[in-house]
Amino acid sequence: MKAIWNNTVIAESDDTVLVEGNYYFPESSLKREFTTFSNHKTSCAWKGQASYYSLIVNGDMLADAVWYYPDPKPEAEMVRGRVAFWNGVKVA
Repeated sequence: MKAIWNNTVIAESDDTVLVEGNYYFPESSLKREFTTFSNHKTSCAWKGQASYYSLIVNGDMLADAVWYYPDPKPEAEMVRGRVAFWNGVKVA
């Protein structure tokens, strides 16, 4: 599977986990040269607190497009060390 934004592959892996309609990629598959800091956080009742990265590709920025759970709750252990995408990032 690939995560693509702005005609650029952001992550690619055959090892994804599908949770609630979102594909979680191994964090190691994320191309860090396209990520930048985000202080955005959200909370999920069963997964815990999510942190975010923004993307910068070809001079364009997409805020808070990548999320991850640095310390997921026990029932969400399958997303530990993984990232997911939204907000215009195509996953296929």
